[in-house]
Amino acid sequence: MAAAFGMLGLAELVRNGLLVGLLSNAIDQKLGLPVALAATAWAVHLGADTVMRGPAGLMIARYGPRWPMLLGAAVCLLAVLLFPLTAHRAWLLLLVAALQGVGFSAMWPGVMNLTADSAREGYQARALTFVGAAAMPFVGAGVLLFAALNARPAAYAFALAAALQALALVLVPFVPRRRPTAAAVDGPPPRLGAAALRPLLPLLPAAFMQTLTMTLIGFWIFRLAPHFGLSYGMTVGLLGFCAVLGYGLMPFTGRLADGGRGRLCVMVGYALLSLGLAGFLLTPPLWALFAFGTVAGVGYAFLTPGWAALVTQTLPEAERPGAWGLLMTAENIGVALGPVVSGLMLSAMGPTGPFAAGAGLALATSLLYVFTRFGRAPAPKATGA
Repeated sequence: MAAAFGMLGLAELVRNGLLVGLLSNAIDQKLGLPVALAATAWAVHLGADTVMRGPAGLMIARYGPRWPMLLGAAVCLLAVLLFPLTAHRAWLLLLVAALQGVGFSAMWPGVMNLTADSAREGYQARALTFVGAAAMPFVGAGVLLFAALNARPAAYAFALAAALQALALVLVPFVPRRRPTAAAVDGPPPRLGAAALRPLLPLLPAAFMQTLTMTLIGFWIFRLAPHFGLSYGMTVGLLGFCAVLGYGLMPFTGRLADGGRGRLCVMVGYALLSLGLAGFLLTPPLWALFAFGTVAGVGYAFLTPGWAALVTQTLPEAERPGAWGLLMTAENIGVALGPVVSGLMLSAMGPTGPFAAGAGLALATSLLYVFTRFGRAPAPKATGA
């Protein structure tokens, strides 16, 4: 389990480092390509990842996690080695980004399957939540590390990425050949039934918005920071403060969500996120940036466990594994489109454009749950006297 998680962490660090930390900040200086192409490359990468997650999951179910994750890590390494050749070649950059997405598609399904199969009975949900949260620091670390290398020649970043991705291959022999609770699966996994599709469809917009609002800002953060008077160190400090605050509050907000208040947590979370992002439209002083960042961090502290509880409380238990696959697809589409939307808003409105888009979309999602029955538990049937 630790080896598989290490492969996932290294792959997340590398892909976010190259495609976000490097390209979004210095694609024009390092590769001689238009700035807008950075968002396109990220969208192509996420598209390939999203399309291939289903086949990757089927391979893992049939053959165990080791060989699909080995193949995925090898494809990722090939893509990283091709990155230096993409200078002044837009078509090759998009091809390499897609290739890295295909390789990466085996990482999350492999780790999630191992986690669910290895966890003690009754602890699967908490184990999956913990592993998902533990992987997030690798995402941020990749962006920050490679952004810090932008002052050096591009060869430094490419060499580091290749070394880290090669390290993932070293961990392959320690990944189980077969799933802990099943030697193999003779057929495709069960299809998602109509009983789960009906309550699932209203959840898809929130799944999409959850990741879209995150990537609206995150992809361009170091281009936006100087407009607000933030240096690199101050930006890292603000992001770290908001992340620590959000994660620190999740045990308390998670208890509220598990107590049947998942829908309420989602509404409050999106409303607070909207308020926090809207504050940045005022281009406030430094102390106010931390205040509005606090509001947004508290919003995510409500939103993340609230969303997980809403899904588990709404969907039939037997259909939940298949439903999560569809929800993850919607989330990945949000990740892919977020930088594109924010890039358009950045061009149209300047540095405040991505914040305006995020605030508006978050508010719309909160109101969706306020004024509709989305996420409401079904009313109990009346019994005769």
